[in-house]
Amino acid sequence: MSHNPVTVQVAQKPPHLKAVGIGGAVVAVLAVVLGLAIRYHEHHELVQWTDAQLIPSVRLASSLDPAKDHAITLPGHLEAWYSAPIHARVSGYLKAWYKDIGDKVKAGDVLATIDTPELDQQLEQAKAVLAKAQADANLANITSRRWQHLLSSDSVSKQEADEKSGEAEAAQATVLAAKADVDRLDALEAFKKIVAPFDGTVTARRTDVGDLITANSDSGPELFTVADTSRMRLYVPVPEVNADGIKPGMKVTLSVPELPGRTFQATLIGSSDAINQNSGSLLAQFVADNSDGVLKPGDYADVNLNLPMDPSLVNVPASALIFRSHGPQVAVLGPDARVHLHDVHIAVDLGTSLRIDQGLRSSDEVIENPPDSLMDGDKVRVETDTDQDLAKQDVVSEKSGFGEKQ
Repeated sequence: MSHNPVTVQVAQKPPHLKAVGIGGAVVAVLAVVLGLAIRYHEHHELVQWTDAQLIPSVRLASSLDPAKDHAITLPGHLEAWYSAPIHARVSGYLKAWYKDIGDKVKAGDVLATIDTPELDQQLEQAKAVLAKAQADANLANITSRRWQHLLSSDSVSKQEADEKSGEAEAAQATVLAAKADVDRLDALEAFKKIVAPFDGTVTARRTDVGDLITANSDSGPELFTVADTSRMRLYVPVPEVNADGIKPGMKVTLSVPELPGRTFQATLIGSSDAINQNSGSLLAQFVADNSDGVLKPGDYADVNLNLPMDPSLVNVPASALIFRSHGPQVAVLGPDARVHLHDVHIAVDLGTSLRIDQGLRSSDEVIENPPDSLMDGDKVRVETDTDQDLAKQDVVSEKSGFGEKQ
């Protein structure tokens, strides 16, 4: 019996399936490599961002306009060109007043009258004394002439004639004294009328009808005050460091609180030419036109002065100053992008800006608003206007995205 051999055939994969498997493996490897590359890149960026966050960002102080650097604002006060407190020169009672506060007056206008009965009687008495003195002098002159005539005939001695002549001269002197007393009282009678000493405005009235008036009393208030406000005196205390900038003819601009937005011009007319030891300032006096009468005596004023600046001083914003145990310091950016703290001395404090006379040069790049943690030698990154704009855009984008999510 014969057996036929059985042939077994092994199934083989098609060639295209093998290529697909190889391609898939390659793609998987590439995906893994790409993923690792992306992760490495992101890690590298994260490290760089973290390192950048550790470096503080700072801004440099903008250079100050030299023209503006010269302008300073100082307090001042206004006074009338003339201001006269008027007191009484005679005693009595106020009979009447004719001008009140705010009234315009001319020189010589009667402000009030005083009733002076005692003064009137003293004047009458002085006139009577004068009349008696004149009568006595007339009799003494007649007697002296008679004795001189008798002397020519040797009827009297020369001694007796000289005595009569002396009595006549003494009587004449008594007349002069009595007349002077009458003139004095006549002059006081004129002070019964209180008159305005110059053209101006009555700014105070501190008396009324029937008030007891005491002459030459320093303790009592004045009866009236008259002020000439057609021009105003402006007094400004100028710090000692700026005293040299006060020059003849210089002009300033002033403003007062009750007139916001309006400015006035004033011209220098003089200064004290001395430094006050208590305030350390020089008192400068200016004159301002006030023909429209809007400025008031006693007004507080903000005065803007353009003063020449000392070229040795360096101007920095007040926000650049650092106060630590070493004293005032300013952070300066070095050429290596590192901070250098300079000890400085403040020559003038102008509020928003400072003038430094020691520790800085005009070429130094000063850091504005330095962080409290900033130390000498720290590396910093200078922030630009572009960086600020981008940061603002990011904030706006975040706010917009938050609104959309809601």
